[in-house]
Amino acid sequence: MAICFLVIAMSSPAVSLPSNLPRQRLYDYPKYWAECYDKAPFLPTTRAEMDALGWDSCDVVIVTGDAYVDHPSFGMAIIGRLLEDQGFRVGIIAQPDWNRPQDFLSLGVPNLCFGVAAGNMDSMINRYTADRKPRSDDAYTPGGQAGARPDRCSIIYTQQCRAVAPNTPIILGGIEASLRRIAHYDYWQDKVRRSILADAPADILLYGNAERAVVEVVQRLARGDEIEAITDVRGTAFWRQDTPADVLEIDSTRIDRPGRIDRIVNPYVNTQEMDDCELERRNQQQLDPSAEKPLRFMPHPQRDRDRTVIRLPAFEKVRNDKALYAHANRVLHLETNPGNARALVQRHGHRDLWLNAPAQPLSTEEMDYVFGQPFARVPHPRYKGERIPAYEMIRFSVNIMRGCFGGCTFCSITEHEGRIIQNRSQASILNEVQEIRDKVPGFTGVISDLGGPTANMYRIACKDPKIEAACRKPSCVYPGICENLNTDHSALTQLYRETRKLPGVKKVLIASGLRYDLAVKDPEYVKELVTHHVGGYLKIAPEHTENAPLSKMMKPGIGTYDEFKALFEKFTAEAGKEQYLIPYFIAAHPGTTDEDMLNLALWLKKYGFRADQVQAFYPSPMATATAMYHTEKNPLRKVGYKSEAVSTPKSAEQRKLHKAFLRYHDPANWDLLHATLLRMGRGDLIGDKAHCLIPASKPDSNYQAPRRKNSAQAERKRRGKKLLTQHTGLPPRNDGSAPNKRRKKRR
Repeated sequence: MAICFLVIAMSSPAVSLPSNLPRQRLYDYPKYWAECYDKAPFLPTTRAEMDALGWDSCDVVIVTGDAYVDHPSFGMAIIGRLLEDQGFRVGIIAQPDWNRPQDFLSLGVPNLCFGVAAGNMDSMINRYTADRKPRSDDAYTPGGQAGARPDRCSIIYTQQCRAVAPNTPIILGGIEASLRRIAHYDYWQDKVRRSILADAPADILLYGNAERAVVEVVQRLARGDEIEAITDVRGTAFWRQDTPADVLEIDSTRIDRPGRIDRIVNPYVNTQEMDDCELERRNQQQLDPSAEKPLRFMPHPQRDRDRTVIRLPAFEKVRNDKALYAHANRVLHLETNPGNARALVQRHGHRDLWLNAPAQPLSTEEMDYVFGQPFARVPHPRYKGERIPAYEMIRFSVNIMRGCFGGCTFCSITEHEGRIIQNRSQASILNEVQEIRDKVPGFTGVISDLGGPTANMYRIACKDPKIEAACRKPSCVYPGICENLNTDHSALTQLYRETRKLPGVKKVLIASGLRYDLAVKDPEYVKELVTHHVGGYLKIAPEHTENAPLSKMMKPGIGTYDEFKALFEKFTAEAGKEQYLIPYFIAAHPGTTDEDMLNLALWLKKYGFRADQVQAFYPSPMATATAMYHTEKNPLRKVGYKSEAVSTPKSAEQRKLHKAFLRYHDPANWDLLHATLLRMGRGDLIGDKAHCLIPASKPDSNYQAPRRKNSAQAERKRRGKKLLTQHTGLPPRNDGSAPNKRRKKRR
């Protein structure tokens, strides 16, 4: 392992690196002079709208690949309204024609900067399926029409902004830039691409939910700072020629060779190699061997971290060496905790890409401030009521928190939003629900979702902030729930109850992803959820049944799903309701073999699940599972040239087979599954008996696969009928479901 100290003594002047603590709260900055203008009903998108507001120019112009919806679920609206509250005049150029440079000057040249973002999705994921086929629609475009944005949207937009305003600073942000901030594997070109900053001529990149960074950068531009001098803001990336003289550099550019261990923190340390606090105990013993009782935790010296940078293998190296790519990905993901992360640097040609440590999470007061801006909560009038599918999905929903400590390797939430949960106050959330009730057209009394990246992580955090700041675990819930994690859901349960009490609110549904392994730790929460907040079906994501792929996903075993299912069925029966769990699964994830998918298909058949749609693994930029897909190595453990190999379904044929296993009941998949089962020596699963996966001969399109009887399932159904009868005083229907209210009333 290559970890050694290099103190770089160059001619660079001393500079300030970002402090671990935010220097200023979002709402404490002095207002820019343009605050004298009234808040805009919508941020202007044309010169005529600017004239109506009395503006002669914009201070900031945001260029986005999404239609402009003035709603806090859309990134351009959040950033635009936030900067407006800081006193800046902000305009929006939404989905410009990238072949017409004049479209990028429709609001004139901004006084301070352009802000460029691809939108709420990576443009390549937005435009292509997991099979690399063009999508026929775009949920973020009026009418759902495809083709409103180019491939690699951020690059094209930035190039056009630079062409029409060569001297105006450009700030690049959004999820596309965030996930491509470093050398990354690109699934669509099947190669490692440079940092997006190498192709998009922006001056600085902001990664993550960048409220804290964007406010500081724009405020400093407003006071006259040069964009090149802004190098000390956390959550930013930019180019440098060399490492400042007063910065300690850790060389992590090579693997499989002896090296001096970093006493601050070894970037290789992971929870799969030692428990969550073993590193801290060892460090304490090394620094003070005489200590009889080592501390349970020991925050690493912050002063050293603020003056330290880890040098990753250069772009040219990771492009040509898969093991080095996996190593760089591993180190990157171990430097994501704002409490202990250090800056990273990666050479690209003759210059260094510098990534400052992640921004500090927003406090509850700051979250309330961000979500409390005067959003119109509807699309801009320019769309004349045309349907925007993404807005239709979220117009009656409320985002209550941000971040996820689940650490699922195929998911990009941690890389973008971070693993520290950022919460809004109950009062702020209730105020937004009332705004929806009073302002949003078509509201019928149903809140479609009260959640976020994960439905049930609201106000859940480490029991001790000092442990949280020192922790380097990629997940707080894998391989099991961390002993230091507070799993009390009472704040969320109380929020649900208070929301239901609001006048005009008839129903509150929970549609965000539920972390069921966390939920089972609080049965009272599960009861509240099942009794009041499920609209007939609850979707959850066990992702697989087999331990091999689950270990590469960092997801719990299927036994946890069974535990949650038992609680779900129990409380459903007690409530006298007819409700169902809908499990989601991933096909072709790294670490998955044909045998794993066969076992999953047999599990689906055993419990009578027939998937209508299949989710195939999509290698999104920078995700850990994407590193597994590209390198066929496991960056969850120490990476070396002889380290653990990961079986990865890559060919179109194998990916198609894995999806076919999930839809074993579809006659269109019979030929492929028949040939595969014979090849695997599992001809016993071909036939018309209940245990068989597919019938002996190809069925017609109306075929229904026989369901395998399950005595345990039958017993649960029998007990459920008994509970229903006890709860309602009425016999159940013939299908075992609860009698409905109308039937009860007639009786």
